[in-house]
Amino acid sequence: MIHTIRAKLIVGFFLIFSVFFLILNVMVTKNIESSNHKIINDNLIGLKKNSTAYVRQSFMIHHFANDEVYFGQIAEEMVKDLQYDTSSEIGMYSLDGELLYSSDITLFATAGDDLKQAIEGKTAYTLSYPDGQASVHYSYPVVVDGAKVGIMRFVKDFTLLYEQSNHIQRTNITIALAVFAAAFLFSYLLSRHITVPLIKLTKASTEVMNGNLDLRITFRRKDEIGRLATNFSSMIEKIRSQFTKIEKDRDRLEQLNLTRKQFYDNVTHELKTPLTTIMGYAEIIRKNGEKDPIFFDKGMNHIIDESKRLHDMVLKLLERSMETEGSESLVLTDSGRILRDVCETMTIKAQRYRKTIHYEVEDGLLVLGHADKLRQLFINLLDNAIKYGYAHSEIHVQARRDSGSIGFTFSNQGETISPDHLARIFEPFYRADLHSKEADSIGLGLGISKEIVEEHKGSIRIASELEQINVYINIPYTNEARER
Repeated sequence: MIHTIRAKLIVGFFLIFSVFFLILNVMVTKNIESSNHKIINDNLIGLKKNSTAYVRQSFMIHHFANDEVYFGQIAEEMVKDLQYDTSSEIGMYSLDGELLYSSDITLFATAGDDLKQAIEGKTAYTLSYPDGQASVHYSYPVVVDGAKVGIMRFVKDFTLLYEQSNHIQRTNITIALAVFAAAFLFSYLLSRHITVPLIKLTKASTEVMNGNLDLRITFRRKDEIGRLATNFSSMIEKIRSQFTKIEKDRDRLEQLNLTRKQFYDNVTHELKTPLTTIMGYAEIIRKNGEKDPIFFDKGMNHIIDESKRLHDMVLKLLERSMETEGSESLVLTDSGRILRDVCETMTIKAQRYRKTIHYEVEDGLLVLGHADKLRQLFINLLDNAIKYGYAHSEIHVQARRDSGSIGFTFSNQGETISPDHLARIFEPFYRADLHSKEADSIGLGLGISKEIVEEHKGSIRIASELEQINVYINIPYTNEARER
């Protein structure tokens, strides 16, 4: 089919080289003919000069009058001498074209166009190819001292010249045909080299279009087609990866819905527990009053503790459910000062859990942000470190500026978190330890912390190994000069 790339390439190369071959053949033929004519002309001009000089010398030596009679008398002598000197056959004619003497009567028996033009006073030659022999008949009028005395006619053999020319022409044609054959073979192999992988790619794309993504195309070549095949395979791999990701997202959404349901069940239970405790103790206190001071103090303490726990739970739920305050403008905030205040405030709670807080915070850690949200971020992270760290352990907090950002590090010793849990630890409603002893651990703290960090154009990650938990936060640094 002419519509295929291979057919187009083959036909195109064939036409190009055919035209090239014809043009080359014509040009070589013309150049050879032009060269041959030049060689013949130069040879005949030299022949004319030498023979004319010989005739003039003969006239001068014998001091004869410059007439046709003397030319006829010395015709035989001149023919023999010039035949030997010029290696050519020679004929002497009178001015009216009568043959006076010749070295070979068979060659000069007939008068040609060259002789007719010589009779008219012109110099001319004719070229003939009898039996594959190239011979030239060359005629010109002999002029001595301005007077025509006769006509000389030469027959010179140029067969060797034309044989050499024909050999050169045949050689050129042979080389051109060899080049043409090699180029045509190369064009065929090139077209096959290009079209075969393209055909495979076309079939593969059809398979992909029909939904088959389990294809592998590999070509052991580093050219454009090889890169195209690699890119095609990468594209299929990315499509397959996207489908896998969509399936995983679907499964994750299903799991998220399940987790959400469990979360609401847990929230209902967690809210119900402190409310039941508060209502129970309040009912007993109302009946007994202050008759039992010990029980009264105990009940009030339980009511206060449960009220605080309920309050904290409600606050976290509200923080999680509220939309991000995108319209609230960011202000220049000293994050280091806020962190130091939070560390000092949380020291009391840490001591209650038999832990200590050590912090190293540089000065001038300015960021564009919300002071309240940064405070909530630091409280959440320290609260987690206090509640889930080992007893009698130390919590280390660092904050320092590194180039254009501020790095915060929260480290504590605790149970190692598995990679599966780390991958989902920032997801809403997710808890790494569903059996945590902390009743208000409802899986919101880290999710809220991540949202706060991202709102401040930062990043947060958690690493856990060898019973060491590290939280790393980076938030862009700013200063007053940049804000003006």
